[in-house]
Amino acid sequence: MESDALFSLGAPTGPRSAPEGPTGVDGFTPVADDSPLPVRMRPTSLDELIGQDHLLAPGAPLRQLVSGGAPLSVILWGPPGSGKTTIAHLVAGATDRRFVAMSALSAGVKDVRAVIEAARRQRRSGGPQTVLFIDEVHRFSKTQQDSLLAAVEDRTVTLLAATTENPYFSVISPLLSRCVLLTLQPLDDDAVRGLLRRAVADERGLGGVLTLAADAEDHLVRLAAGDVRKALTALEAAAASAAALGVGRIDLATAEQAVDVAAVRYDRDGDAHYDVVSAFIKSMRGSDVDAAVHWLARMLVAGEDARFIARRLVIFASEDVGMADPTALSVATAAAHAVEYVGLPEAQLNLAQAVIHLATAPKSNSATTAIGAAMADVRAGRGGPVPRGLRDAHYAGARGLGHGTGYRYPHDDKRGVLTQQYVPDDLVGVDYYQPSPHGAERSVSTRLPLLRRIVRGLPAPPARPETPTAGSPAASVTAPATAVPSVAAPTVGPPVTPQPDPALAGRNGRPATDADGPGTKQDSGTDAAGEGQQ
Repeated sequence: MESDALFSLGAPTGPRSAPEGPTGVDGFTPVADDSPLPVRMRPTSLDELIGQDHLLAPGAPLRQLVSGGAPLSVILWGPPGSGKTTIAHLVAGATDRRFVAMSALSAGVKDVRAVIEAARRQRRSGGPQTVLFIDEVHRFSKTQQDSLLAAVEDRTVTLLAATTENPYFSVISPLLSRCVLLTLQPLDDDAVRGLLRRAVADERGLGGVLTLAADAEDHLVRLAAGDVRKALTALEAAAASAAALGVGRIDLATAEQAVDVAAVRYDRDGDAHYDVVSAFIKSMRGSDVDAAVHWLARMLVAGEDARFIARRLVIFASEDVGMADPTALSVATAAAHAVEYVGLPEAQLNLAQAVIHLATAPKSNSATTAIGAAMADVRAGRGGPVPRGLRDAHYAGARGLGHGTGYRYPHDDKRGVLTQQYVPDDLVGVDYYQPSPHGAERSVSTRLPLLRRIVRGLPAPPARPETPTAGSPAASVTAPATAVPSVAAPTVGPPVTPQPDPALAGRNGRPATDADGPGTKQDSGTDAAGEGQQ
């Protein structure tokens, strides 16, 4: 059967395997002299439980659960090694209740229903209440979790469930609403250090036969990262190495040899996956290149799919850098290609280069907000027929329908830009794209007002009384309609503050407000239609 190194789970308990007496513990293997060190050092009372002070106040649900003061069904949520199974053992130690333990890794609906039926029979005959402990409850399917609802609702069983995954995502809402959720925190370094010292001295542990050097202790604490099970397992391995060498002291070299590599806490299908990815994206967005490289390393060391990382970089390049550095998308795409072409481990260099480029690049989410605002208008029903001049006129009979009539070819104009309506009638004057003043987008912000004014056939604003200096924003805005700046690729220049054009403020000439488009970051996953799409 399955084991989590803190206890071994016996066969799922059914009616035929119920204990003969009024109380009992089914599913736990008794502690033996040769049990793993984390099992031998398991607390025997709440007073020995360390690191969860927020749950140990008098009258708190955890104390009521352990003492049997109230039949509360509880879900314990916390990282590995934080004490979930220890609490289960403390509950099992209560003598006035029958305790049944099973693992969601091996038990099915039939096993759960068998335990519930046995508990129901005992309850009807005046027997003790049954506490059902389910480890890794997030592994249960929706159907398996559904099978618990009625028994938890009428308190046929008191459910004690443990999970390392966010129960709001992994446990069905009806079951979650019937339970008290207790969140366990990772142990801090001082708590782990205290438990290591207790294990070295306690008779249940090493019994004082060996001593632990300070630097070796620091190494074990650092490797544990809040997981006391990992710390005690590493200590036991180091103690075995010291005994084999015939020495009475665990030094740093022995500890390092016993525990070669720290296991990174990262589950590609769990909470840590999404938390690390979120931190990775937000660090790049916040331009903290060092943090971004750290989170990249965390994912690579933990075995994350490099293609997943590359896809996130390609999205980020347009979502958060965008027009402020148009080369960012090329860099991210090249890194994604390198991942496919070269593969790991060498492709980690390409990913690192792309991450550094994106984290240090100027940022703009103008492309994100532009497509978000445009899609919001489309979903709201705005946008009429395609103007006749823009309709497809290449097939026979199209001209007879008026398609293409009045279309003006911009390349025939020496400026390359001319007045023409390109949007449906009810979107004339709408501004979706609002360039930022960052990076390469600064030059776009000075050119765009004039382009819009020419395309829309709007008059130039009146000249200011003061004489603008050459190259200033005022000179660009008040230039004659025939003088169109070059539409070459933007370059990064000195900061320029674009002058607002009253005729172009917001949509349809009204002041820009939040109603003009989504002001929050749009979720990625949508592709803007390219020019080649019909």
